[in-house]
Formats: sequence, structure tokens, C-alpha cells
Amino acid sequence: MSDGACIIIGASHSGVSMAMQLRKQRWSGDIKIIGAEKELPYHRPPLSKEYLSGEKRLEDISLRPKKLFKENGIKLSLGVSVLSIDRNAKKISTSNGEQLSYEKLALCTGASANRLPIENNLDNIFYLRTASDVCGISSALPGKKRVVIIGAGYIGLESAAVFRKMGLKVTVIESAERILARVTSALMSTYIQSLHEKEGVEFRLRCSVKKIMGHGTVNSVSTDSGEEILADMVLIGVGITPNIRLAKDAGLQVDRGILVNQYCETNDPEIYAAGDCTQFTSHIYNQSIRLESVQNANDQGKCAAANISGSQKRYESVPWFWSNQYNAKIQMAGLNLNFTEIVTRGSLSEGAERGFVLFYLQNSRVLAADCVDRPKEFLISKNLIKNKSRVPNAVLANDSIDPIDFQKYLY
Repeated sequence: MSDGACIIIGASHSGVSMAMQLRKQRWSGDIKIIGAEKELPYHRPPLSKEYLSGEKRLEDISLRPKKLFKENGIKLSLGVSVLSIDRNAKKISTSNGEQLSYEKLALCTGASANRLPIENNLDNIFYLRTASDVCGISSALPGKKRVVIIGAGYIGLESAAVFRKMGLKVTVIESAERILARVTSALMSTYIQSLHEKEGVEFRLRCSVKKIMGHGTVNSVSTDSGEEILADMVLIGVGITPNIRLAKDAGLQVDRGILVNQYCETNDPEIYAAGDCTQFTSHIYNQSIRLESVQNANDQGKCAAANISGSQKRYESVPWFWSNQYNAKIQMAGLNLNFTEIVTRGSLSEGAERGFVLFYLQNSRVLAADCVDRPKEFLISKNLIKNKSRVPNAVLANDSIDPIDFQKYLY
């Protein structure tokens, strides 16, 4: 095993997962994680849920205790940015003036929140991507009554649920025809919107923000329909963009993300990449994809670590995602790319107690599943997707058939 240094740029899920796995793979050289944020690496999903609501503190959502990094000989360099990569000299330059040599380099640079071009210098306009962002929002919350959320993706909707529980009036503005249009079906969009409307959230769909207005601080948002919505806080959640500048400047191949092969290698065999910043070919779906999920970040990090350590491990994980909104536990397996039909198991009707599943199929092959309060179907679905299984529609829809018995009907 090499005694050289492995430097990991990015101190979030993929970077920490990779570092810990490197030690398990008996990497004997130095391991250093460099992260731009000052906080100890933390879980991101709770930011728009338990951390925003105040149910959990930052130390409650740490990825690993500080002592565990020390015990594994993993050095943390936080509050530091990497400015450039010299691939010929195998060195990086950092914002604190260091020049560090590496044997292997890993890019776990994540993504940044997209910015709206209509912003001004008003107070109480926020984005939510980091722990620091949430601290700013939490500090501004006392005394607030009305919040406008721009963007009906999961960050916006999860935040809407938290704000409603706090008693704030919430209006969500979305330019698309429906919420979550990029990630799910119209059936699921309708269900989740009704979930929010039942709790008092108002929606403005097919609507764009024209201007955010106020004197020093926000007091309203005007839309392209001519409506003026009162607000003393605005949260913007209009997607993220992968952080690929460092890779691009170093001459690595990039597209919508940093391009990696099935071993999480870039076009430079000494440099790997993992997490939200990557783009790769999915052998399950036979197309190039980019994923924004903790599962992908963790699994790619572990795969990269195995290959850095000398293994030949392919990345073949099934994508999955989750979201908690009010009392609904939403779990999604796979990607519904090019689905031709949907099979419903259970009932989407308001007040249904047993939850439901939407199976997305193509020629009876299970591509994806959206599960609400159906953990058993969620687990079974991941195997069906991975194995490219075909199950009769009538079997998937039959709630009297135990999901574990789906395998009896495969064809």
C-alpha cells in the first residue's frame, strides 16, 4: 500500500465517506480533507428540516465526531479553499498560501445554490445550502409573519413545511406548471401540493418573480402576473450548479459535471471525483446522469476509495432519495427516465392511512418508485430496479400481495 498522500477537496458526505473508507482499505499514507466551510463536516438533509426548525443543533448532525478523524489519522483543513491544481507537479495551491503535494487527489467539491439575477441589497433574502445559511435564516426569523419561497423543489417544500409549523404564512412561487416537475410525475406533484395546501401553504404556479421590493428590508414580491405578495422574508431555492471550475481549469473533462468512469476516475488516472459535482454513465439506465443525493455521494466516495487503494470496484448503486414533509415520509428509488406507464399501489386520496406507491415502468420493467409511508416497497423496489426486473402490473397494484413475493412473478 502506498505511503503517499491522498488529498480530498470537499468536506461533505462524499469526502468524509471516502476518507473513512480509505483507512478501512488500509491506505497507509496521509489523508487530508480540505473544506471551504469552517464547520465540522455535517449532514446536509437536516438543514431544511430539523436544523431549520431548531429540533437539532449543528453538533447533532455532524457526519463524524471530531475525535474519530483524529483516531483515523485524517487531517481536516477547514475554512480553506483550493485555488488551483497543477497536474504535472501533482500539487494544489490553497487560499492560506500552502502548496501541497499529492499522490492521489479526489474532487468532492459538491454544488452551489443557483442565484436569481433579480436580487438587490435588501435584508432578509436567503438561500439554503449550508449550515451558515440556516443560521442566517434562524437569526432573522423572530417577529416574521410572512415568507415567500421562490422555487418548488424539495428544499423549498421542506422549508415551507417547517415555516408553517412555526405559524408563518407561506407562499410558494414556481415558474413551472407544477411543483417538483423536474424530478417526479404529475400524480406525485399533485399529491404533495395537496399535502401542503391542507396545511395552509399557498402556491403560485406558472409564475415568475419580477421584483423583490422593500426599503432596506423585504416587504413584498411582485410577479409577472401583476400580483404583489406581502413578505418580510424571502427564501430562494431554484436548484444547484455543480462546482466544476477547479476541475475545468485543471484541464479535466467536464460537461454538466466532472466526468468520471465506472471507477470514479477522471481522465487523469491520479484524480478521482465523487458526489454532486460528478457526471457518469449509469449502467442501469444506459445514459449519462448527474445525481444530487446523499446516497450517491456516500456510495461514490466509498467506490473511489476502493479504487484509489488498488481495487477494481465499479459504481453500480441504485439512486435513492428521501424527504420528510409534515407527517409524510417520502422515499424515492430509481429515476423515472422515459417511463411509459405508472402503476399505483394503495391510494393517493387525502387521509389515506396506509400510504401508497407509484411504480414507473417501461415495457413492464420497473424503472423507479415513489413511496409514501411504504418502507417495505421502497426496499424491494431498489432490488427490482437494480436487476432490471419485469413485474406484471396487476401484481404491483395488488395490495394483498406482499412485496417480498414480487420475485415469484418476475418474467
